[in-house]
Amino acid sequence: MKVGIEKLHAYPCALGLDLTLLGEARGRDTADLRDNLLVISRGVNPLWEDAVTTAVNAALPMLTDEDKQSIELLIVATESGIDQGKPISTYAQRFLDIQPNCRNFEAKHGCYSGTTATMLASHWVSAPHNKGKKALVIASDQARLNIGEDYEYVMGACAVAVLISDNPRVLEIELAKNGYWTNEVSDTFRPTLKVETGNSDESLYCYLDALEGSYAHYLTKAGDVNFDEEFKKNIYHIPFGGITFQAHRTLLRTLGRRTKSQAWEHFCDKVKPGLHYASQIGGSYSASTFLALMGLMDQCDDLNPGDRLGIFSYGSGSCGEFYSGIVGPDAKEVVAKANLSGLIADRYELSVEEYEKVENGRHALIAEGNYEIPTDGYKDLYQRRYVGQKQLVYKGIDNYYRRYGWA
Repeated sequence: MKVGIEKLHAYPCALGLDLTLLGEARGRDTADLRDNLLVISRGVNPLWEDAVTTAVNAALPMLTDEDKQSIELLIVATESGIDQGKPISTYAQRFLDIQPNCRNFEAKHGCYSGTTATMLASHWVSAPHNKGKKALVIASDQARLNIGEDYEYVMGACAVAVLISDNPRVLEIELAKNGYWTNEVSDTFRPTLKVETGNSDESLYCYLDALEGSYAHYLTKAGDVNFDEEFKKNIYHIPFGGITFQAHRTLLRTLGRRTKSQAWEHFCDKVKPGLHYASQIGGSYSASTFLALMGLMDQCDDLNPGDRLGIFSYGSGSCGEFYSGIVGPDAKEVVAKANLSGLIADRYELSVEEYEKVENGRHALIAEGNYEIPTDGYKDLYQRRYVGQKQLVYKGIDNYYRRYGWA
């Protein structure tokens, strides 16, 4: 039985920040941001958006009433959890109006959680006794306060919803072909609700170790394949675009030694088109491989149904997985319908001062037990983009009870 992604849809946040402006304000070489980190802009949530609202707003446009009745497994993958006990998935089940006979939970493993949730959901759908049932995976994350940090330029916020079924119109996941690799390490982590920290150099080495280890394990399942011939395109986890070039060079070594310019040319053909959306949204954590998939579908004229993709996911802590998928018959149509380019173009572009104000404002409220969320500013963005548009918003907290509603 074929299993995989039937539909997917993204929500890129309502605010954007041009990283050239941020680099100039911080005295950073903006050419380095563009040419080495491969970043252009980043997404920012207004105070009335969080990992719950972006999860719901990513999934809602793509779900039909039939989908909602067929979904019996709902997983929200995140490292931006809002509570130590209550999962985001409960809110998603409620506001997406998914039928009540549905198992739901939250998955946490850094940026790997979107992939592990997808794999679990795919195996669940493939079980004979679940024939005809569907699973919904939503990867939803946002950065913590990082103003003035070296990694400020690669932070972001985003959600991508993925519907898993036995009708893989977008991507058939080859369940028998996957390799994984794990090792306990504290490269990046979130020890409190307000802190996101770690060692960026250590994270880079752990990422590449996990790539080599998981790809070697993949070969024990798939056989001794030719890396270039086996995969029409490649996707790598994208904490920032530049690391995907290092990742691709690592696996290109299986074909023999190449110069940096030769590796770059190969990268531009096989990988770089998938960075199209990530370069504008920034770090999307558990959603990044799905964003890359959408980027490839929208940007590559030479990608056709039946082509095989090589996909690598990494999560700090750490775990990596390399797997393959076959492009489905309606992949480009489904991704085009999601209109991610239009959603990004519709963002309100922040000044650096506005960006710092909203990030500091969120940080000040994050552990408080009583407050109302203001909806003013940004040239009446709330009225124009939310009110009457079937958008879920975060309204505030009453004695630690979180309040959500339709704008």
